[in-house]
Amino acid sequence: MDIVLDLFDEYLLDAAWARIVPLDAFGGVPALSKAAANASSFVPYVAPSSTWNQFVSYLPHPPLPHLNATVPAAHAISAWPRDYIPRQLLSLSAITLAGIYVLYFSFAWLSYTFIFNHEMMKHPRFLKNQVKLEIQSSLRAFPGITLLTLPWFEAEVRGHSKLYSDVSEYGIAYLIFSVPFFLLFTDYAIYWVHRLLHHPLVYKHIHKPHHKWLVPTPFASHAFHFVDGYLQSVPYHLFIFLFPLQRWLYLGLFVFVNCWSILVRPPLSLLPYFGCDT
Repeated sequence: MDIVLDLFDEYLLDAAWARIVPLDAFGGVPALSKAAANASSFVPYVAPSSTWNQFVSYLPHPPLPHLNATVPAAHAISAWPRDYIPRQLLSLSAITLAGIYVLYFSFAWLSYTFIFNHEMMKHPRFLKNQVKLEIQSSLRAFPGITLLTLPWFEAEVRGHSKLYSDVSEYGIAYLIFSVPFFLLFTDYAIYWVHRLLHHPLVYKHIHKPHHKWLVPTPFASHAFHFVDGYLQSVPYHLFIFLFPLQRWLYLGLFVFVNCWSILVRPPLSLLPYFGCDT
C-alpha cells in the first residue's frame, strides 16, 4: 500500500490536500506569519476569509516551521504533509474503499457474466432478489473491513513491514520462492481462521451470514459480516510483517488474491471443479 499511496499522492492527493487543508489557512499562526514577513519573495499575507479556511485553521497540524511556508504559492501546499498520520489514514481509507469497489464490481460482473452458471439461479434454494441482497451485504461490509484494516496499512506505510524494493537484496531465487510461499502461508492460515469462525461461540454471530447464500453468485464473494471478512484477510497483511517480500510483487499478489476470491465463486459453467472458501 505504500507504493499505491505514493502514486496517489504524486498524481492526485497532494493537490487535493492542498485544497482541503491549505497552508495559507494557518497564516495566523505566529510561525507562519513570521516566515511570511521575513520572506522577500513571499506574496503579502492576506488572512483567510473563506468560511472553509476559517474552519480549517482550527484543525490540528504538525509544526508549521517544518513546512516550506515561504514559497510564493503557499495556497498550493497542504499544511498536512505526506507523512502526517491523520492525512495518511484518511487517504488510505479513501483509496481502499475506492479500490475495493472497483475490484469487487469489475471482477464480480465479469465472473457473473462469463463464468457463472446462470442455470443455477433456477435452483429452489436460490433466494428471491439474491444478487441484490449479496451486493447490499457486501457494501455494508466494506467500510467496517476498511476501518479494521487501516492499522495494517498504516504500519506498512510507516515502514514497519519487511517489504523491500531491491530484488538483489534477497536474490531472484527468493523472489520466485516467495510467490508459492505467500500463497501457501496465507491459504493455510485462512484455513485455521475459517475453523475458528465455525466455532459455536463465533459462528452464529459472525460467520453464519455468509452461509446464507446456499447457491452463491460471484457477488457473494464479500457478502459477509465485516469482522468475518477482516479476519480472513489478516494472513495477507501478517505475512509481510513476518517475512520479506518485494513491494511490487506483494501488490500484485494482493490484487490477485482479491480478484481470485471473486472469480472462484461457485457454481461455475467454465470451471466446474474449482472450489471456494465458504
